[in-house]
Amino acid sequence: MPDVSAFPEFPAFPTFPVFPQDRTCPYRPPEGYARLGEQGPLARVVLYDGRVVWAVTRQVEARRLLADARLSSDSAHPRFPVLVARFEELQGLVLPLLSVDGPEHRRQRRGLIPHFGVRRIAALRPMVQRAVDRHLDAMLVQGPTADLVAAFALPVPSTVICELLGVPYADHAFFEERTRRLMRGATARETREGYAGLMSYLRELVDRKESGNEPGKGSGGEAGDAHRGLLDELMEDSGREGGSDREELAAVAMLLLIAGHESTAHTIATGVLALLDHPLQLAALRADPSLIPSAVEELLRYLSTLDSLVRVALEDVAVDGGVIRAGEGVVFPTAVLNRDPSVHPRPDDLDVHRADRSHLSFGYGVHQCLGQHLARLELEVALRTLLARVPGLRLADSAQSPVCTPGDASFQGVTELPVTW
Repeated sequence: MPDVSAFPEFPAFPTFPVFPQDRTCPYRPPEGYARLGEQGPLARVVLYDGRVVWAVTRQVEARRLLADARLSSDSAHPRFPVLVARFEELQGLVLPLLSVDGPEHRRQRRGLIPHFGVRRIAALRPMVQRAVDRHLDAMLVQGPTADLVAAFALPVPSTVICELLGVPYADHAFFEERTRRLMRGATARETREGYAGLMSYLRELVDRKESGNEPGKGSGGEAGDAHRGLLDELMEDSGREGGSDREELAAVAMLLLIAGHESTAHTIATGVLALLDHPLQLAALRADPSLIPSAVEELLRYLSTLDSLVRVALEDVAVDGGVIRAGEGVVFPTAVLNRDPSVHPRPDDLDVHRADRSHLSFGYGVHQCLGQHLARLELEVALRTLLARVPGLRLADSAQSPVCTPGDASFQGVTELPVTW
């Protein structure tokens, strides 16, 4: 571990762009990010507290560095970058998978991999389709106008992740609200309350499952063992193998709960907005639904809902264009990397014919998102069903400039999307 005193904070030079920045369009990078892409493969950016860190702006270097063990995800490291002020109080908080490295990370990931394999996720298609149909039915009955976020984009992945984990869907309003506080709260207090509320709820849920004292109704309202899910399986695995303890199980569940609905909800809603704003691309999808899988990949690239990945250097790392010194912070702005023209020709064009999985929207290397197959499945089913069943879908007259999530939110997108049909 480097001596922290050896790395005094850099002054905030005005020549360095601020990071992160607000988007003026939900599906386009902030205007100031264009300068970063021009500097590649490394650029300097300044954080809210005046600290200057490296931004990696080329995909070749990003892939190499994300796979380099000398760049750490350990948020307990004293030099790990904090991107926004409201997360200061959570600095040093160790989250399973996301903020651990080495043997501990391998142990945690090994326990989850079997549950997120291609075949296991493919078997969930009927359940995902039921969730999509149920919420779309309700939206159409209440129509002919709706907020697509509240009526469809958010409840679909919330239902799916509840069903998958074995979390009562009756509690969805609570954990969605606490997730909003944690990921998009305006103050450090809201962030802290969001984290504490989620962890308290999930600890109690683990306790109830261990004691067998759960309600008798499932997330869809049916009787029986519908609350049984991945969390139950992880608890059984832990008991057999001496694996995760109660606190780690609750933290894993929180991570999956947040990632399993927040990011997918933003991608569904913002993806629909992007398609409505690009009528030729939307028409191509309606004419040929076989393009849906490639459209999902293109939307993941184009939207870059997860704004950035963060690391800290444990040793000096040479990169074409400079040296990242031990103790320096490194950010990987996905909105820049996913528009690298050396990898994606015409990167600023939305093209549903572009069959390209080389984006970094799920990260890269050992920390690549475990839930990517589930996210792809949900996006495909939601988009295919929405376009097939609502052919007249369009933005409502009340839809002015869509409200973007703030730049310091962990996931980028729209907070509401008025539509009609």
